[in-house]
Amino acid sequence: MAAIDCGTNSIRLLIADLPDPSAGPTAPLTDITRRLEIVRLGQGVDQTGRLAPEAIERTRVALAGYAAEIQKQGVDRVRMCATSASRDASNAADFRAMVERTLGVAPEVVTGDEEARLSFTGAVRGLPADAEPPYLVVDIGGGSTEFVLGTREDGVEAAISVDIGCVRMTERHLHGDPPTPAEVAAAEADIAAAVDRALTVVPGRRAGTLVGLAGSVTTVVAIAQGLHEYAPERIHHARVSYETVAGVTADLLGRTRAERLEIPVMHPGRADVIGAGALVLRVIMERAGMSALVASEHDILDGIAWSLAPSPS
Repeated sequence: MAAIDCGTNSIRLLIADLPDPSAGPTAPLTDITRRLEIVRLGQGVDQTGRLAPEAIERTRVALAGYAAEIQKQGVDRVRMCATSASRDASNAADFRAMVERTLGVAPEVVTGDEEARLSFTGAVRGLPADAEPPYLVVDIGGGSTEFVLGTREDGVEAAISVDIGCVRMTERHLHGDPPTPAEVAAAEADIAAAVDRALTVVPGRRAGTLVGLAGSVTTVVAIAQGLHEYAPERIHHARVSYETVAGVTADLLGRTRAERLEIPVMHPGRADVIGAGALVLRVIMERAGMSALVASEHDILDGIAWSLAPSPS
């Protein structure tokens, strides 16, 4: 099967085999390929309310490559979920038509609640045994951040999606290179207000473990570990303290974009928005009272994949 996650900043593909149902509830997916392209579909959406034609074209080019890989691998089932940017855009129909022409299936523009639940499913399956429940899963995207509280056994207890993401916060507040202290303070206040609203719906302060998802989190963790190249196996389920996250955040916000590009693990398409993403993570940890987080390389993409599993008979 193939899962595609099209967010505000990136579009990702997972082609995998599902485990045999007899393998039990903790059996993993068998990855065939994982791919990521930074297409910035949400470019300017926060200001204009529309998807830019050039952003739709960048997404089309990436999706055409994914469609070729899906055909090559002989995939049985495909599900594509589109998230924050395509929820917010007044011309989402143009995006939908492009996807149907290019991929042959319609994209599902999922609600924030569904996005949160898919992220939770992908993240908690396979968490280490010492990860104390309940889990607060936070998925920091380009346009929005999802908060989900729950356990493996009982599933999702509460979930919410709020409009704070690395692209949205950068476009809204962080205009300097590097951003000025006043810009950072404005972004932090905006983020803190949204996080506090989220934590009134999702009681994350009583979570036993904070699980962080998506590129902002994994990049911060890779920097914290001093990696010379991006190594998913080193990042997946790594624990990082609040103090370390705060230090990395301050360093990123103090650098120019060119200086951030010099960081060995920095994806070129993330360099201009990583400061905002790190700031979202730091503020979440502060407001939720979390002294550490567990990073996960498995997220909504894996949740989309698991959603294609046959229902138990």
